[in-house]
Amino acid sequence: MADAVLTINAGSSSLKFALYRLDDDRTPRPALAGEIEGIGNEPRMTAEDAKGQKLVERGWQDRGMDHRAFLGVLDEWLRGQLGETRLAGVGHRVVHGGTAFAAPVRIDAAVLARLEQLCPLAPLHQPHNLAGIRAVAASRPDLPQVACFDTAFHRAHPELADWFALPRRFHDDGIRRYGFHGLSYEYIAHALPAAAPELAQARVVVAHLGNGASMCAMRGGRSIDSTMSFTALDGLPMGTRCGALDPGVVLHLIRAYGMDADAIEAMLYHECGLKGVSGVGNDMRDLLASDDPRAAQAIDLFVWRIARELGALAAALGGLDALVFTAGIGERSPAIRAKVCELAGWLGVALDPAANRAGALRVSSPGSRVAVFAIPTDEELMIARHTASVLAPA
Repeated sequence: MADAVLTINAGSSSLKFALYRLDDDRTPRPALAGEIEGIGNEPRMTAEDAKGQKLVERGWQDRGMDHRAFLGVLDEWLRGQLGETRLAGVGHRVVHGGTAFAAPVRIDAAVLARLEQLCPLAPLHQPHNLAGIRAVAASRPDLPQVACFDTAFHRAHPELADWFALPRRFHDDGIRRYGFHGLSYEYIAHALPAAAPELAQARVVVAHLGNGASMCAMRGGRSIDSTMSFTALDGLPMGTRCGALDPGVVLHLIRAYGMDADAIEAMLYHECGLKGVSGVGNDMRDLLASDDPRAAQAIDLFVWRIARELGALAAALGGLDALVFTAGIGERSPAIRAKVCELAGWLGVALDPAANRAGALRVSSPGSRVAVFAIPTDEELMIARHTASVLAPA
């Protein structure tokens, strides 16, 4: 009987899922992918097979159904899709692994308890990731589950890249730079040498630009430094998150505006970034289409900060051989790629406008000293690979 693994990425109001059938050598092959979105509001489930054919499109009127209920719906639906294939396990995206987890791990009660302690460091993501794990355990207690961490790829950082200049006791307690989007960066670390073998050991900066945005410096496919740090707030301005911020601003908000920790957290995560600066919204497509000057300013700030971080990461690498754009904005916005590359001309970046507009894999001009790529990321495939590896027979 053939095996399959399921991947789950549980968010606050959504469940993204993908099913992979395993070859004889345990290589995952995409079978289907979909999402249950609008949980708690107007729930809707969609899924397509590996060829893009629609398998299901369904909505519900019941706003009281939670993640556990919808995982039950998904489980029942998947049984019909699996046929004679055995579901061997479930892999979950877990945003924060802290200092304890530097690689994917099979989940048990002790692992779950340690991950629960990290919820304050990733309040937008971690609680929902763990809720998905608990829901699967409740419905299928004997089904193996694997946690795949967004922080794990960055545990190879040089030690100095992890430090804040705080008293040592705080570092010892885990207050340090972790970095996120690691599953995406790990995928690119494998995909780039496949597209350009000469860059396998190169100095590369990857820009993961989506509603959440960060950048990573890699040498030889290993993380050297990244823009996100202790939490997913740091670094670039994002859709609704502030990015790097003088800590004195937080002190001022407390003293001058009477804001408490909860109010500041809600603002920094939900009201800042592109949304806060533009007053228009957090969707880059809407901002690019808008004639509101505030939208243009938000775009310019986003691009400026990307270009500035690119210079810093190139310095950390001692030079730059390649720049890779990925994630929603990075993959699909020629305008943002062009603006960033224009500001990065001093590094030897030269874009091919036609290739960029056409959405080619390699978008740099033939004479560019730095190779530039737009590579779609695939975090789900990385989760499937890790899950198959962890659960492989000894």
